[in-house]
Amino acid sequence: MDNVISPLSQVDPGARLGRGVRIGPFCVVGPDVEIGDGTELISHVVLVGRTAVGKFNTFWPNCVIGGDPQDVSWNMSNTAVEIGDRNTFREGVTVNRGAEKEDGVTRIGNSNLFMANSHVAHNCRIFNNVILVNGVLLGGHVHVHDNAIVSGNSVVHHFSTLGRLSFVSGGCRVPRDVPPFMLAAGSDNPKMKTINIVGMRRAGISEQAITAVKEAFRMLYRKNRSLEDVRQHFEDMMGEDVPAELAELLESVDLQRNGKMGRAREAFRNVSQQPREEQKGRRAA
Repeated sequence: MDNVISPLSQVDPGARLGRGVRIGPFCVVGPDVEIGDGTELISHVVLVGRTAVGKFNTFWPNCVIGGDPQDVSWNMSNTAVEIGDRNTFREGVTVNRGAEKEDGVTRIGNSNLFMANSHVAHNCRIFNNVILVNGVLLGGHVHVHDNAIVSGNSVVHHFSTLGRLSFVSGGCRVPRDVPPFMLAAGSDNPKMKTINIVGMRRAGISEQAITAVKEAFRMLYRKNRSLEDVRQHFEDMMGEDVPAELAELLESVDLQRNGKMGRAREAFRNVSQQPREEQKGRRAA
């Protein structure tokens, strides 16, 4: 399939385009940009910097992808953005490329939806099937895991982690990690209100696992039991048959409590070593 490029757009000769790429009017594509098969830039889209875009992505008007990191320590190095397949970037979405910290890359996985005017800062990592609703702002180095949803006009503090299938309600200021399967709500320093039962069921998680995660939530966030007590409770009750989702939740809480200021990855701000959470993510990928 041939590419279709509007004569009203500026595509640098050095850009690398796959097959079936469609570029509408008034777009700018820089020399270090790679665009995969079937991707569409509707109009007024800017792709700059060392930006690699996978297949079948859609960019709506006024997206700016690969712009310089908004980090005063950035030293003009050739950092990058890497984007997977089948993502949708609605109007006005911005994704900054990495600063020199960590590995210098902002990463976006597959099948994510970025609604209008959402922002992904430098060195963030968005996994798969994530939804950022209108006006969501992610600070630098934020990790958002599979199937998480961040509701409109919420802001997430840098180095925070939002766990798998977590849900953040609208208008939240999120200064710390949200563990997997948790539903966080409250405009200032949101609390873990309940578990994301709807999302867990849609993901095909067993009722046994949902029940166990719900009981762990009650013990941790309602009764304020220690993590050691919660682990011992389930070991006594289930032995070695603890559901994987429960183990995932408890591991996340452990990492968070061993971090700083409620953020597991904060402990790794100035070092290259990665916490267990990220090492596991790389193995799973």
